[in-house]
Amino acid sequence: MRSFFLSIIMVLAIVVAAKGDEPWWRHLQVGVLSPGQLNAITDVDGVRVGQVTLVEGEDCRTGVTVILPHSGNIFQEKVPAAIYVANGFGKLMGITQVDELGVIETPIVLTNTLSVPVATKAVIGYTLSLAGNEDVRSVNPVVGETNDGYLNNIRAGYVEERHVLEAIQKAHSGTVEEGNAGAGTGTVCFGFKGGIGTSSRKLSENLGGFTVGVLVQTNFGGILRINGAPVGEELQQYYLREKIEPLHDGSCMIVVATDAPLDARQLKRVAKRAIYGLVRSGGITTHGSGDYVIAFSTSPKVRYPYQSDQMLQNKEILRDEHLSPIFLAIEEASEEAIYHSLFAAGDMTGFQGHEVKALPKDKVKSILKKHNLLNLRE
Repeated sequence: MRSFFLSIIMVLAIVVAAKGDEPWWRHLQVGVLSPGQLNAITDVDGVRVGQVTLVEGEDCRTGVTVILPHSGNIFQEKVPAAIYVANGFGKLMGITQVDELGVIETPIVLTNTLSVPVATKAVIGYTLSLAGNEDVRSVNPVVGETNDGYLNNIRAGYVEERHVLEAIQKAHSGTVEEGNAGAGTGTVCFGFKGGIGTSSRKLSENLGGFTVGVLVQTNFGGILRINGAPVGEELQQYYLREKIEPLHDGSCMIVVATDAPLDARQLKRVAKRAIYGLVRSGGITTHGSGDYVIAFSTSPKVRYPYQSDQMLQNKEILRDEHLSPIFLAIEEASEEAIYHSLFAAGDMTGFQGHEVKALPKDKVKSILKKHNLLNLRE
């Protein structure tokens, strides 16, 4: 018995020590709702993320990030989805069919602007190769992008089909690498190093017990605010200041997942709320920014089989009056995911010697303290 209690104490000590090793910003309270266990999009059951990071020589700073809604054949078991466009200066492949039919039938791929065709070809090939898809003649791949051409020699075409397939094969549940990873390897946000960020929220049982998760690829400009604190202004790094003027245009891709049983119409409403998280962080969706939200539901209750013997379909969906808690969860998770993309990123030097510094975390902490906004989760 004594050895049993000693084992329990040792486990607790390891957990406490592990939490103690985490940087302070991972405990920053954003909003009022609680995150999921991992505070990542993978807290939504079944969602998997895979990434390939390409950092080679002096000018290759790019990569691929894929999000899989479930572990099965997505073409044969499509998920309801919607896409919201805040500013359409971008190259989002597959948007019109998602708007028309309200489903996603492939892994979602994020990469750089000029690699969209390569990624599209890879996803089509992957989908056609799956067992059960032998007679398929049309595939609608969903491929999003941001332009990493400041740090990455984007014209060199470093992303190849094999990198996309590798990311799909590596996709897993659990912890998601943030910052200079995957499609966020060469991105710039608010004049600082951007990247991949993720966050989640778990609603209480009396609100449905649903989980929502967000993954972002940040490459946009504005005036950074963290929890309302004027971080960009106090760091003298913001849109319309001369020194970062070339970096204010870009894009932000936001991917939203939830296990709530929602249809495409409701997911469009959810997707709109994710942009509020971008605005709360200080994003301004400039002329040259492609800001898109892709939202989907993983609930088996609302999936769409490719073929069925039934003429009619009967699905259980959440009533609209119960959507508001999900709206709030999406806004908070989107905002926090953007912060994570900045906090987790490191300094980077790339194409033509361009250098982008990481967000100075110690200075940010001091600014939050100054404004009484440094609220940390236990």
